[in-house]
Order: sequence, then C-alpha cells, then structure tokens
Amino acid sequence: MAGDRTFSLRFDVARISQIEEKTKHDVVAFLTNLAENIGKEAKYVHYGMTSSDILDTSLSLLMREAGEVILQCLEKLSSSLKKKALKFKKIPMIGRTHGVHAEPITLGLKFALWYAEVQRNTERLRRAIETISVGKISGAVGTFSNLDPKVEEYVCEKLKLKPAPISSQIIQRDRHAEFMNALAIIASSIEKFATEIRSLQRTEILELEEGFAKGQKGSSAMPHKRNPITCERLCGLARLVRTNAQAALENITLWHERDISHSSVERVIIPDSTILVDYMLGKFTHIMEHLSVYPEKMEMNLGKTGGMIFSGRLLLELCQKAPSKEEAYQIVQENAMKAWNKNENFKDLIKNDKRVKKYLSKVEVEECFSLNYYFRSVDYIFKRVFGGKR
Repeated sequence: MAGDRTFSLRFDVARISQIEEKTKHDVVAFLTNLAENIGKEAKYVHYGMTSSDILDTSLSLLMREAGEVILQCLEKLSSSLKKKALKFKKIPMIGRTHGVHAEPITLGLKFALWYAEVQRNTERLRRAIETISVGKISGAVGTFSNLDPKVEEYVCEKLKLKPAPISSQIIQRDRHAEFMNALAIIASSIEKFATEIRSLQRTEILELEEGFAKGQKGSSAMPHKRNPITCERLCGLARLVRTNAQAALENITLWHERDISHSSVERVIIPDSTILVDYMLGKFTHIMEHLSVYPEKMEMNLGKTGGMIFSGRLLLELCQKAPSKEEAYQIVQENAMKAWNKNENFKDLIKNDKRVKKYLSKVEVEECFSLNYYFRSVDYIFKRVFGGKR
C-alpha cells in the first residue's frame, strides 16, 4: 500500500531473463520487471541503493542459513563419534607413527581424538557464521550518500544480521574467505578420518572396514574385493573444497571500492562447497554408524613384532637400574634390531639377555610387557575430552 494505492510485487523469471539478454545485468533486469508490474511507484524501489546492497546482504543470509545446516550435520557426526569412542574405550590396538608400530593405544582414543577435532571444527564454523552474518545498505561506495543509515539498521534487524561497521560497494571478502576456509578445514578433517579407515582396511591390517552392504559389488573383475569406496570419494571431494577456499582467498583483493572479479567465482564456490561439506558429513556419519571393527585383528597385529612395541617401557625400567641411559638404550636396541633382522621374538631375547638379568628380575621384565600400563590414563583423557557429558 502507498496511501490508498495498491501495487503488485509480481515478477516473471522468463521476462527477467529476456530483459537481461539486453541489459546484461541481472539486478537491473529484476528491477525492470518489478517496475513493469508496480507502475509509477516503482521509482521508490531500490531508491539510492546499489546492486551489491541487495546481493551481498542476501548472500550473507544464505551463507548463514547454509552454515546452520552444516552445524546440525557436525552435531550428528559428533554424537556418532562419541558413541563409538565410549564403546571401544578399552579395546587395545597398536598406535602407529610414520606408519610403523609404536606403542599401544585404544580404538576409543582414536575416535575420541576425532571427536575433539570435530568439536573444534564446530566452533570454527560458528565463528565464521558470526563473521559473515552482516549486511550492508550503504550505497554505491559505502558512504550512505543517498541513504539514511537507519535504512540499513532496519533491514539488518529484520534479517537478523548485523550492519557491517564499514563497507565499500561491497561487504569485504575476508569474511567470505573465513567461512570458506572453515568449510575447507572440515572437509580436510573428514579426509583425515577417511584416510585412516582406508589405511586400516588394507588386507595386511584389516582392523577397521567401511560397511559393505548385502548385494554390493567391489569390482567387475575380482569378486572378492571389498573396497573403501566412500572413504576414497570423500578424500577426493575434500580436494575440491580446499580448492574453493583458495579461490575465496583470491577474492579478497579487488580494485578500489569494488570490481566484479569475485562475483562469478562465488556463484560457483559458495554453493558448491556448502553442498559438498553437507554431503561429506552425511556420508561420513553413515560410515561411522556402519563401520566394521575387528578387535581380533587388532590383537593379532599387537603381537606381530614379538613384543617390540614395549621397548619404551623396558628402556625406562632399565634406566632406573643401569649406570646410564645410553647403556640401557643400547641393550634394548640391540635386541630389537636382532628381532627385526632375524625375525626372532623380542620378548624372548630380552628374557635371555644376561645384561637385562643383571638389572631386572623376571617379574620386572614381565611387567614391562603389560598392556594395562599404557591405558592407565585413558579415563583421565576421556574426562578431558567429554567432560561431564558422558
């Protein structure tokens, strides 16, 4: 209503496209079509504004809404990881550094580690959503030359956005880059988790396995194959999200108060990345919920080196009795290298070494090969990760 006058806000997409063919400007085409339906009152539509007042404010709104959807996905993944961490809290497996057997851990600790990372990603995304949740209705170069700042305040309040404290013709693109990099880190975390499952699914290890549905086929040529195809897919998609984040960083630098080089990029990278991350989170949550776990293989792999994984504990015990750490290290390493090179049992070598017998009793040696020693602080770690939410 304008006084006692009623006007229409109808628009027609086909007509807008027809106008844009001539004007080569999407916002002008939209406004022209509105004017065709409104009549003479159309002169007050878009009064004193520039196209980016509409486009950037609406983009912020869309990015915030997309971010909130992704937050819900992160919460679902967190819940799934927490359940798995608690379920497998005390299930022992070998920890690997450089891909080589190191010391024992538990599967629950691995999942708790992932949970903590997802929590950090959630906080990053929340901060990025806060950063991008701004609007601007400040005119052609951000000076409010033809607008009252109260218009911007009114619009942003209605949209539940904050007015950008200062803008040029656009909202500055460091905000968008922060959001896109938050998505890239989320995608990279998913790739990290998926890569670990892929590695632990290798035939030689087979401690974890991506779910394999009834009737599923792994290979057209080899009927025995059960491949981690979804984990591999997620690793590939993470590369796209990271690439899009790089493009968002490139968008920060624009000429003077604004050029249009960022616009075409954002029409691709922002919807693509938000859709991809939503998809990736959904798929990885499904993987976690249907993950096959093989504790018997974990136990078998723990024993593959004949006890060498306990060398660190043995070293510490010898250090307390031997004259020097160097001597203790030499005793342990010589036996370890002999076990490696001659495929002998490390524990048996240690028990039969006269130098070890000189410093440690049979009971003390036996205690050095106990798994429980390594898990003394698991409850403490879980309390730090999950707090009172367990």
